[in-house]
Amino acid sequence: MSLPEGYGYIPGSLITIGWVLMWQSIMVGRYRKKAGIEYPQPYAEKAEVKDSTAALRFNCMQRAHQNTLESAPIVFVSTLVAGLKYPVLAAAMCGAYSFGRVVYTIGYKSGQPKRRTYGSVLSSLSVLGLLSTATYAAYQLVPLC
Repeated sequence: MSLPEGYGYIPGSLITIGWVLMWQSIMVGRYRKKAGIEYPQPYAEKAEVKDSTAALRFNCMQRAHQNTLESAPIVFVSTLVAGLKYPVLAAAMCGAYSFGRVVYTIGYKSGQPKRRTYGSVLSSLSVLGLLSTATYAAYQLVPLC
């Protein structure tokens, strides 16, 4: 089996996830420092959040990063599989996912979690599209008995 024409877009789209995660990681560190949350504590405690906007924003930033880490494996696998049959579509949906994660993070890190909605919808629709396309591509790759 050879790679289809256009498969070269797949690595380019996947690497955008790495850049998003790197940016989020840097932001988590900055927000952690501003909030005074020491390692290895993963989140600010409820009392800290009640007393400090910086602690709330740290928790929101940390959660945005964690949420991206939770969905990234599904996106990676789905993009690779979908790309075997539909490389341009798969790359576009992966890029949309990354863009959605940036919008999600910008909204969430504001300290007003409802602002993450637009990015959440975009990235969730991208994941659903990738998973559906990958499922269909996998079906097409199964040899008929």
